[in-house]
Amino acid sequence: MAWQPIDDPLNRTRFPVDPWALREVAFDGRDLGVTETLFAVANGYLGMRGNPEEGRAAYEHGTYINGFHETFRIRHAEDAYGFATVGQTMVNVPDAKVIRLYVDDEPLLATVADLQEYERTLDFRAGRLTRELVWRTPSGKRVQIRATRMASFTERHLALMTYELVTDRDAPVTLSSQLINRQDGEDEYHVCGPDAGNPGWDPRKTETFPQRVLEPVFAQADAVEQVGGSGAVRGGKGRGDGGGRDGIGNRGVFLGYRCANSGMTVTVGMVHELDTDNDFARTETVAPDLAEVRFTVRARAGVPIRLTKLVAYHSSRGVPAAELRDRCRLTLARAAERGVDGLVEDQRQFMERFWDRSDVVVRGQSATQQAVRWNLFQALQASARAEGVGIPAKGMTGSGYSGHYFWDSEIYVLPFLTYTTPSWARNALRFRYTMLDAARRRALELSEVGALYPWRTINGEEASAFYAAGTAQYHIDADVAHALAQYLRATDDVGFLEREAIDILVETARMWQGLGFMREAGRGGPVEFYIHGVTGPDEYTTVVNDNLFTNVMARSNLRSAARALELLKTNNEVAYAKAVVRLGLKPSEPADWLEAADAMHIPYDPSLGIHPQDDQFLQKEIWDLDSTPASKRPLLLHYHPLVIYRFQVLKQADVVLAQFLCSRDFTAEEKLADFDYYDPLTTGDSSLSAVAQAIMAAEVGYQELAQKYFSAALYVDLANLHGNASDGVHVASAGGVWSSLVFGFAGLRDSDGQLSFEPRLPELWEGIDFQLAFRGARLRVSLTPDAITFKLMKGPETKVWVRGRPVVVRPGAPAVVALRDQGPRLLGAPTARDITGALRADGSVITATVPTAAQEESAPAR
Repeated sequence: MAWQPIDDPLNRTRFPVDPWALREVAFDGRDLGVTETLFAVANGYLGMRGNPEEGRAAYEHGTYINGFHETFRIRHAEDAYGFATVGQTMVNVPDAKVIRLYVDDEPLLATVADLQEYERTLDFRAGRLTRELVWRTPSGKRVQIRATRMASFTERHLALMTYELVTDRDAPVTLSSQLINRQDGEDEYHVCGPDAGNPGWDPRKTETFPQRVLEPVFAQADAVEQVGGSGAVRGGKGRGDGGGRDGIGNRGVFLGYRCANSGMTVTVGMVHELDTDNDFARTETVAPDLAEVRFTVRARAGVPIRLTKLVAYHSSRGVPAAELRDRCRLTLARAAERGVDGLVEDQRQFMERFWDRSDVVVRGQSATQQAVRWNLFQALQASARAEGVGIPAKGMTGSGYSGHYFWDSEIYVLPFLTYTTPSWARNALRFRYTMLDAARRRALELSEVGALYPWRTINGEEASAFYAAGTAQYHIDADVAHALAQYLRATDDVGFLEREAIDILVETARMWQGLGFMREAGRGGPVEFYIHGVTGPDEYTTVVNDNLFTNVMARSNLRSAARALELLKTNNEVAYAKAVVRLGLKPSEPADWLEAADAMHIPYDPSLGIHPQDDQFLQKEIWDLDSTPASKRPLLLHYHPLVIYRFQVLKQADVVLAQFLCSRDFTAEEKLADFDYYDPLTTGDSSLSAVAQAIMAAEVGYQELAQKYFSAALYVDLANLHGNASDGVHVASAGGVWSSLVFGFAGLRDSDGQLSFEPRLPELWEGIDFQLAFRGARLRVSLTPDAITFKLMKGPETKVWVRGRPVVVRPGAPAVVALRDQGPRLLGAPTARDITGALRADGSVITATVPTAAQEESAPAR
């Protein structure tokens, strides 16, 4: 077991329990990187880290656009044919969060200010970040401040900020609203904040650029077309030099850029309104990397000042920045017409609809409930408006993993989307379709047919420079196909299947057919289908023969493709004929895929009674994790890969994950035996691992262990359990929290288009409630210790299975199924001691050890 018990790891004097918000009631500048991530706002297209409005002290000033990236040539020390050649890195776009405050010409800086009151709130129902504080200035004045920030879900390209203050005495006040081009998220003064995060080498961090990335195209201030109407943002009361009103939409400031290598373009525009009964003046300064709109106010005691700032971001792979400026104008004009109150209400209604279909209620567990909703909110922020792009591993909350898309989204995020908001899942899968031509080219580079998706990418080209733990993970094809098949079963989206999805299934099946080969298993043995030279999800074991996860998922991929073609042929001959022509499909191909699937080699060791992770895995000795110092974890940061590869040790679940995803392919006894063997060998060095381990621990009966793994997934970012929350949210783990609850504790399985339940509610929990979208119906599921209840919220009657028995759920008639228990309950947890000393098939003894040279202090030089 990799984690210790976790009940509630948060400091509740600083982050109090609130089931509908994450609140910080005491400022602490020592972990700025983590809180910047935790309080980030995003909508799937645009994301802003939780930096304070006044700027300066930060781990990373971050504003990101999904898919907006720079390219660079990957320089291999020793190159070889087929290595990835062009890297991609998400670019930090101009930062519009900054609103600096000066009172008596003294700046507010949270890290050194005398803050008499402080509270920051990420409101899950409002979809909005709020910060409220009382600042005692160096001259003794008391300033009340309330700032809000929102990335709009209804206006994809829009961010809305407000900044309100009132002083207890007359004072000169300056508000400096800025738009800053910060390369690599650095401070504009090139100063790093003290103790702001966790600096140091880490392969999970993003690349930085030595040269300029965003080349200026224009910097200008001009009029923004005012759309008719009477929005609430209008009607400023300023009576400054020259008098009149400073209404929003009167003038805008625009900066336009082009990426030096990728050629992508971005334009940012901002407009303001200052609403106050104080006298004020407005000035503008516009330069290529800094635009400022400054308001100098003669503040009178008790007279409020409210600044509203609307910002529009538009990006493109090739449209000139000038055209994007026109789009920004349209966005800003429409937002001004709608008004602040209207935009805030639109956001609230959007969130209300989201929670209505997506919430998981954990009864009687307020701290857990808060953490669950924070994680679901992060999955929302990463995916809602990710239209035409993928779901980055860190969303738009940080620069970790360079903004790349991995298999994470298909396996851990898409189940949540498929069963709550299918249209968002479809968007993500359509993005994979748009990458299909690049995947075909990549397959050819690796001497394969069909299509091979890149292990990590933004633009569709392989960006992994380390092929052993990157390109060799061919299972990415099967992961995409798995998510696609799951979506199609749950939605019956025939149109998507006919036009695009079938192409993905066919081309990935072709890849497996070409990659593997038939061979007789020993003299006179059966002919089996083998897949050599691949890496599974466990990146601590690479380039092996017949990785079990890969083979099991490839088998599923092959069968899904054949079934989809048969379905198409039966239901729509015209669509089938078009697919045959479009794909050059040979009549024999589907039968060949089924033959390979049926003959797939699935490693099994009868002497140990388990499925080996690959054909050579059991020949290694066990890494003694219990004797490995905490200072040497995670292993990838302290040991050369070759050292790790020599041992039975897992970065994350591999066989265990396969047995969850392809549950019907394994018996209950096989699942328990494999979990007992692999769980003690799994380090959990990957944030993805806890989700699969929680689900399978619950299924096989380790209920207490399942809760511990669930907590590890639940708090991976909130409690910074992996020490790298500063680099952004672990989006896959956030989506996996939903899976842990629904697939784990509710026991949902969805093989072959059937919803079946084997409940495993934790012993001290009162119950959980959630909804599922399935084939046009919406089901509400309520699980308690003694029953599971299904209520049809809308749509046609639906059949589900509970512990093998069919249950028909009809409109107006909830179906209640009594439960005698919550499944088997096994005490304790598997340990490495249970494995050490066991005999391999050849009679040798399995031993446990640690690479001792790495642990010993080096002798002093003589």
